[in-house]
Amino acid sequence: MLKKSLIAKTDGKANPAQIFCGYGLRITYLTSRLIRVEKEDNYTDLPSFTVWFRKAQEGKFSVTESKKEILVETEDLIFHIRSFVPYSVTFKDTNKTAVFSEQKNLKGTTRTLDGTHGKTRLQDGLITEDGAYLLDDSASMLLDDGGHFVRRARQSVDYYAFAYGKDYRETVRAFYKISSPVPIVPRFALGVWWSRYHAYTQQEYLDLMAHFKRENIPLTVATVDMDWHWVHDLKKRFGSDYWGWTGYSWDTTLFPDYREFLRKLKEDNLHITLNLHPADGVHSYEDMYEEMAKAVGIDPKTKETVEFKCGSDDFWNAYFDVLHKPYEKDGVDFWWIDWQQGKHWDVPGLDPLNALSHYHYLDNAEDGRMPLVLSRYAGLGAHRYPLGFSGDTDINWPVLNFQPYFTATASNAAYSWWSHDIGGHHFGYRDDDLYMRWIQFGVFSPILRLHSTSMEILGKEPWKYRAEVYRCASEWLRLRHRLIPYIYTMDRRTHSDGIALCEPMYYAYPEEKAAYEVPNQYSFGSELTVCPITSPQHKELNLGSVEVWLPEGRYTDIFTGKSYRGNKKITMFRELETIPVLAEDGAIIPLSSDKGNTTENPESLEIWAVSGNSSFTLVEDNGKTNCERHTAETKLEISFENGRLTFTVGAAEGDLSVLPKKRNYLIKVLDVNQNGEAVMFEISSADINKAHTFTADGVTRNKPDDIREDIICMLTRWQAGTELKRAAFKPFEKAVTVDDFEKALKKAILPKVVSQAVREIIEIYKA
Repeated sequence: MLKKSLIAKTDGKANPAQIFCGYGLRITYLTSRLIRVEKEDNYTDLPSFTVWFRKAQEGKFSVTESKKEILVETEDLIFHIRSFVPYSVTFKDTNKTAVFSEQKNLKGTTRTLDGTHGKTRLQDGLITEDGAYLLDDSASMLLDDGGHFVRRARQSVDYYAFAYGKDYRETVRAFYKISSPVPIVPRFALGVWWSRYHAYTQQEYLDLMAHFKRENIPLTVATVDMDWHWVHDLKKRFGSDYWGWTGYSWDTTLFPDYREFLRKLKEDNLHITLNLHPADGVHSYEDMYEEMAKAVGIDPKTKETVEFKCGSDDFWNAYFDVLHKPYEKDGVDFWWIDWQQGKHWDVPGLDPLNALSHYHYLDNAEDGRMPLVLSRYAGLGAHRYPLGFSGDTDINWPVLNFQPYFTATASNAAYSWWSHDIGGHHFGYRDDDLYMRWIQFGVFSPILRLHSTSMEILGKEPWKYRAEVYRCASEWLRLRHRLIPYIYTMDRRTHSDGIALCEPMYYAYPEEKAAYEVPNQYSFGSELTVCPITSPQHKELNLGSVEVWLPEGRYTDIFTGKSYRGNKKITMFRELETIPVLAEDGAIIPLSSDKGNTTENPESLEIWAVSGNSSFTLVEDNGKTNCERHTAETKLEISFENGRLTFTVGAAEGDLSVLPKKRNYLIKVLDVNQNGEAVMFEISSADINKAHTFTADGVTRNKPDDIREDIICMLTRWQAGTELKRAAFKPFEKAVTVDDFEKALKKAILPKVVSQAVREIIEIYKA
């Protein structure tokens, strides 16, 4: 019998009022836009790996037979079923029909990026351009009442027909309702991780952490890859021919006192994860072999290997209680499951990765902590077990260029917490600019985990790169840590509202064709649009660029302070030090100003804002499993009318015990000035029980200074022959106004990239 902590709380039965049986089918009404279809003689009420809950909303629906079709009519739709399979759906509001078998799927994600060199094929997601998706859950493993994975009966038919049109977010939310919400990711996981496949000694690792501390680069997670346990020379040490891919005993030649090692990491407020490859079981040389063998009924004297068995309750119980719990008591916070051994094991049909993610996540919550696991994607339903480890990729531009699209598109598979090897893992080539651009993407991705292979000269430490990259990368890593208040609020939003931190642009703008044409551009929470630069600098200008689509509205780059009018595409150019990160009018972004690598709710907040009329609710909690009952909210509001700018920090509400009693606030409004001076508000030791309102009059939005000078500067940096540049500049010589320069640009003979750079300057002035 599995121990209680390994049995998930599920409810696979639907209300009888939701069910129709007839015509050889069992049809379950889940929402007016989502139904389940099974063969009547082969149905199940057990939850599957994918679907855990079926008691959805009740509503009126009818089932009739017509012309060899079964019609299921709800208040919004008519589903057409042929030969036990939902074939198409008719939307009543438009009278349009979408065929499930002809869907234009916008893709989802895939198990791993291991061994990839750039683009790779993705599995289908829940989102289609015509708004109809058919989830075939017929082969998914079931969970019985004892918490075991069991195989379905042969020839099972189990379909879920989603038909939410272009309301993509509602499609994903509907999936979460039947599958379970995305768990809250612990706050500490949102900082900077250090990880490397390298055989560190205890002192080397501690010295490295001290180096990061001296550099004032806050780390929140310390990962120790597989060399924490015995790996090499096992025959010489233990008489074993086995190479230690799997292991559970600390290598005492590297870590002579692992408890002291863990204690010192904890002293620096680091959270710890260790790498696991469980496939080869527990060998007789392991420290805990005797206890483990007895637990599964093996005589330890035989030295018989304790095999990894998905189908054994005794194995699973001992796997956690004997192998993992003692290390957790010593300081290990969670486990990195690095399963690479295929999809078949002792339980027919069960992918061991699914079982490992499931049971590890449940077990990690046993001691009352907020659980976490680092694992690989295991299909729809894997969102329950954050985080995703995307595997080992080459160090090259094509890999980086694929990852923003890959990360945002995973929301189509309800998978919102990917973690990549930032900087690439192995092979490829050394390119300091590539590293810098990867760091920038990492800062604005779900998890920032620096990682690389063991080769001595492939380290991802910032100080191992040229001076300006070293300085810049360090600043960006510090920025990631400062962004935790914002990202954690979005983390809570993902859990409560089903909105991923990173979403493709077409989620917010499903009717805009251009939203589908910028695959690497994505929203980063409610306030920001991120446009990573994922290609080398242009030699003509020594600048990087990215094509950006701006929806209707006004947008300000939070780093440059430049503003743009929307409803257009623009190629934006940036120095190596920055990328376009855009905030619409009224955006509010809270950052921490506390020093060090603490992930507590900060005493000092710096708030970036863009003029407009809007609000943002900062969500903070106690960081524990019951965090939803111990939550505090602080409403931040901005208004801008007739030259008066007002910013209000509301009184904190909820469980105020989770907050510091006094707070320091620095508010920076990025796109305005008052008599030529930047607009900032500051208050120290503010009472969190009271609202604080700041007002400035005579405020105007920033205007760029001198279009002529800006265009001259851009053309000056153009790497080309002087006479060629002289001829190219001629149309601009007498230009004065923005219109003049726009007309001159049409006449000028310039390389495409230079023309695009001048075009961006003109667009800034037009805004």
